[in-house]
Amino acid sequence: MKYMRKRAAVAGLAGVLVMSLLTGCGSVDNDDIVAKVGKDEITAGMANFYARMQQAQYETYYAGAMGTTGEDMWKQQVDEKGRTYEESVKESLLTSLENLYLLKQHASEYEVVVTEEEQKEIQKAAVKFDEDNSLESKEAVSGYKKYVEEFLRMETIQQKMDAPMKAGVNQEVSDEEAAQKSMKYVYFPYSMTDADGNKTDMTDEDKAELKKKVQEFTDNLKASEAKDIDAAAVAGGYEVRSTTFAAETVSPDVGLVKAADELTAEGEITDVIESDYGLYVGKLTSFLDREATDQEKLNIIEQRKQEQYDGLIETWRKEKEIEEYQKVWNKIDFKRLGVTIKESEEQYDSVPGVE
Repeated sequence: MKYMRKRAAVAGLAGVLVMSLLTGCGSVDNDDIVAKVGKDEITAGMANFYARMQQAQYETYYAGAMGTTGEDMWKQQVDEKGRTYEESVKESLLTSLENLYLLKQHASEYEVVVTEEEQKEIQKAAVKFDEDNSLESKEAVSGYKKYVEEFLRMETIQQKMDAPMKAGVNQEVSDEEAAQKSMKYVYFPYSMTDADGNKTDMTDEDKAELKKKVQEFTDNLKASEAKDIDAAAVAGGYEVRSTTFAAETVSPDVGLVKAADELTAEGEITDVIESDYGLYVGKLTSFLDREATDQEKLNIIEQRKQEQYDGLIETWRKEKEIEEYQKVWNKIDFKRLGVTIKESEEQYDSVPGVE
């Protein structure tokens, strides 16, 4: 997962930090060096504050949505190499922090500066953060004004660099490149729902009976002149759903999309498509859904912009000598110190460029 960007800077500051010391926290010497990006040195204090603000976002807004605690979330394994969620996030965070310094170093090439007005707003936000949080909390996250201000300056530069770095990409996209088809389909799940809304999986006998009914539904639909899937579904008590797709689409089901994509005329009906969780029958309604195709054109342009942005960052990383000091970085341990956010009654003014 990518690190929190754009609104994270202000959102992360707009509240009181709630700390939970889990198993004892390793000390961080704020003056130690975590990384060097060219001539810029990233201190442990800056890295700790940056990382803790991102950690607070994850633990406050994502752990609950994932049905877990922050402590357990960081322990989860995320890949075949056995890396934990913490290790994966921390790796991307250090890279992202280094990239902020690269953006600062190249800002003048795009005539990007932090204005006097922006600097005043940054200082106000830093003072408010200092007032909102206890000394113990600030010490744990290196939340001193100099790091808060540096953090917001870097985020402000990043936001102001975004548009010019993405400018100039080719914005011509043909219908053929962006083409999105559309279909209607009926899904027949391998489960039954009782009067109380409780679901139970079908037995093999129930599945076999369902397959017979769906095959009959499909045969009758194909044989009809109008091939009206809506009317057929209403008659059978089923629900018709609509979606747009391209050949590489995977939702609602790869098999259904493949079958619908292979149909040669609008209005044709797929065969019965079986998945692990149920059966599908689809009807191709359009070879070119205008609204979805136009939206896909915008998506393609945004993808080109992001690729150009990422390409510039990658080029700058190759051109610049970057040194990392993992022993220092490893002292910033998400598993031993929990950080969440309690919303402040008084919100900060937004910092220009970081909205």
